[in-house]
Order: sequence, then C-alpha cells, then structure tokens
Amino acid sequence: MRKILNICLFLLAGQIGFGQAHNPIVHADVPDLSMIRVGDTYYMSSTTMHMSPGLPIMSSKDLVNWKLESYCYDRLVENDAMNLTNGQNTYGRGSWASCIRYHNGEFMVSTFAATSGKTHIYTSKNIKGPWKEKSFAPAYHDHSIFFDDDGKTYLIYGAGKLKIIELKSDLSGKMEGTEEKILIENASAAANAPIMLQAEGSQLFKKDGKYYLFNIVWPRGGMRTVLIHRADKITGPWEGKIGLQDLGVAQGGLIDTPDGRWFSYLFRDNGGVGRIPYLVPVEWKDGWPILGENGKVPMSLNLPANKSLIPNIVNSDEFTRKKGEPTLPLVWQWNHNPDNSLWSLTERKGFLRLKTGRIDTSFVSAKNTLTQRTIGPESTGSIALDASKMKDGDIAGLGLLQKNYGFVGLKNENGTKAIIMVSTKGGKAVEMEKVSVSQNTVYLKAECNFKDRADIAHFFYSLDGKSWKKIGEPLKMPYTLPHFMGYRFSLFNFATKEIGGFADFDYFRIEDKISEK
Repeated sequence: MRKILNICLFLLAGQIGFGQAHNPIVHADVPDLSMIRVGDTYYMSSTTMHMSPGLPIMSSKDLVNWKLESYCYDRLVENDAMNLTNGQNTYGRGSWASCIRYHNGEFMVSTFAATSGKTHIYTSKNIKGPWKEKSFAPAYHDHSIFFDDDGKTYLIYGAGKLKIIELKSDLSGKMEGTEEKILIENASAAANAPIMLQAEGSQLFKKDGKYYLFNIVWPRGGMRTVLIHRADKITGPWEGKIGLQDLGVAQGGLIDTPDGRWFSYLFRDNGGVGRIPYLVPVEWKDGWPILGENGKVPMSLNLPANKSLIPNIVNSDEFTRKKGEPTLPLVWQWNHNPDNSLWSLTERKGFLRLKTGRIDTSFVSAKNTLTQRTIGPESTGSIALDASKMKDGDIAGLGLLQKNYGFVGLKNENGTKAIIMVSTKGGKAVEMEKVSVSQNTVYLKAECNFKDRADIAHFFYSLDGKSWKKIGEPLKMPYTLPHFMGYRFSLFNFATKEIGGFADFDYFRIEDKISEK
C-alpha cells in the first residue's frame, strides 16, 4: 500500500511541478537581462537606471535561483540629474540595457546612458569587483558587444536600422580608421507587421559557425515579440524571422547548460512589480533556435525549483553591523546619487539615520531615499521609526516609489506629530488620512498585492508593533514610463521647513506574503 501511495505522490508531483522551476524565474523587477555561463556558474547583468549603486551583477548555479554579487558602479556620473539637485532628476534614464561577457579570463559589462551621453564599459577579473571603468561618447543604444574568433571586437547597436562598429582591443572606443556600417537596414521587417516599437535590444551569439542576433520588436496592436536573425558572416547577409510571440515575453538571448541543454532568457512587462525574467526551453532545428513549447512559454521548467527571493535579491535589515560586514548590503540602492554626509549606521548603533540637508517639496524629489525592490506575487515591508529628533515640517517613513507613489509616514508639524498616508492623485500628492500621535516611535507597514496584476497596496500603522490599523486608501500601482521601474519599498526623510533634523530607522523587514487579501 505504501509503495502504491509513493508512486501516486511521485506522479502527482510531476503533474503539479513539485521540484520543478516555474516562470517567472524572478518575480521582481530585473529587466534587460544579459547572461553568460562560465564553467558551471551563470552570471547576469540587469538595469536599475537612476539607482545608485547601479548595474547589478547576479550569479546562479541553476539558472533559476539568483543572488546579488556586486554593482559595476557606485555612482554613474556626477551631474545635477544623477545627484537629484537643482530641480533635475534622471527618473527613467540613468544606465540602460547592459551586456555581460567573459573574455580572456576577465568579466566585462557594458551599458549606455543618456544621463552621461556615453557608453560605459566595466571590467574585473572577479565578479565581486572591484570594477574598472572606461567610457566614451556616444551612448550606443541597446548595444551588444561581441568577441569574434578572429580576435576582433564588435559592437552592434541601434533600433530598426541596426549598425555595427569595431572596437579597440582595450575597449576604449571605436577602432581608428574604421567606420560604422549598417548591419541590417530594417530589422523590424522580419515581424511582417506595422511596427510600434522598432527592433532593438540587440544580443549577438555564435553557434556552430553561425551568428544569431536577438531583438525585441512590438507590432502595432500586437505584443512584444522576439525576432531572430542569422548569418554565416557577421557582416551578413542576415535572414530573420519571429522567434517567439506569446504573453509579451521578449528581449533577451541564449544560454546553454553544462549538460548541453539550451534556454532563452527573456522578460515580461508585468505591471507594478516591474519587468520580470522568464526562461523558455530552446531546441535547434535546421540551424535555427526554436523557442518555447509549441511556440508557447511554459509555466514549469525542467530545472531546480524556485526558492524565495529573500535573502538574495531582497532582504530584511536590522541595521546592526559586525566588523567586516558591508555598511549597506547589496539589496539596498539609493534613489539617485546619495549625499553620504547625510546618512549613518554608526551615529546610533543598530539604526539607520537619515538626516536632512536641504528643503524638499515632495517624496520623489527627496535626497537620500533608500530603496529595495518589491517582489511578487505578494510582499510586505515594515519599519520601526524613531521621530524624536525630527524638525518642524519634517516627514519620514515608508514609501512605495514610482511616479504614482504612496507612503505612510510621520509628519512633525507645529510641535505636534501625526501619522499620514499620502497618495498621488492626478499627479499631485494628496494627504488621504491623518492620525495624531503623542509618541516618538511608530511602526509603519506597506503590503503589495501583485497577484494576477492586482497591483494594489495597503498602508498600516501601529503604536506598539503588534496591533496594526489600516490608514488612508488603497494605492493603485501602475507601471509608468516616466520612472520605467517597478515599485520599490523606500525609507525616506525630508524637510519642508528647516534642515538639521534626523529620523532613526530601527529596522526594515520584508516578507513574501500579505495579511490584506
């Protein structure tokens, strides 16, 4: 009887995917992924745009479960837009789609930025860094760097009309005496449809002597689509076709496993949580990579099961540090370049202190906002806040950062303190509810429901950290292009009247569940 039961359980496990990976492989904002394998380890770069540090590098042993290893830069560039000064910002810009490679025993990651007007290339022999930077103008859009077998290095870039240049061997710029050439006059034509978004996001690969170029295109009235072109020579001629057209899963490339299997890594626009990575199996037929299962994106994969994104992509933080530990773990990124004189983890041990150094008018213009990704399908962030040293007009708390933001915070106004919930209505910040309090320490929480693209958040407060009360109204969390990023949990403190105050955060805790259904 027990043997029969075990057989039934085994068959049932196979049907519902126990022990198997499921898509999305990362239910969080990890867009524009580029991927390589070195030995038995996979490495991935991604986009975090206006965040600092930026250009995150992750590693995995199984293609499914990833952990942060480093960032290629601490600060992309020093200017008003990246520093969030003089009314400037770089929301939705910063550094965009990157390319990761491994060549001659060295990792290389490149990106481009309208914010700097340059192409940036970072190199290191160690995936954890430190990374050395070279940069040159112009900013080559959505480029792919390719080290060919003949020792030449190429860069493919552009949208619609794709171009190619040869780089110097030291990656410091375009090879002298060479000119840019048109690689494919109209790469979008392979979609055989009217086009809304021209073919871009180039990623170039080589297998069995043939070149394969991946792009994304978006037909008008259709969905995000994978295009694949192939050629016998890098200079062409190229022939192209649709590689995948399902669920809007697109933009990425090819990766193989040590045992000879192939996958395509891609991502999907998925509402408020952001753009999330998928894997689809690849079979080779007649010299073409065939993506998906009967042209569809499978929800389960013959790979190890997904583990929680906690602690390797997001994580709780008690703000206690032992000797030798990093001041800020890799899960944290600042919204724009921080002013490092205005935050501390040492002035009060066990607390993150955010100090005010200027007057700000809104949550999105505030300096030194510390962020982490939200994660799907559900996630909760909570904080304990000591507001005893906040000045008149100061507002500190826990936000959900995007263009249509919301937050729960403590406001110090005319000698009295109140917990407020603020939401954006018609592009303006509106105080939805205000609750006066007499104590300095309060507990604040935000719960995010991304299940089935609900994209709704609820805010809560507590006076003892145990009994929670809802405050304000539900926040609808649309993905907007001005920020071009999934919603982020955000710890903030800004002054509206006078500078010199500070707020102390005792902890930030994240869970992959919510109480409010």
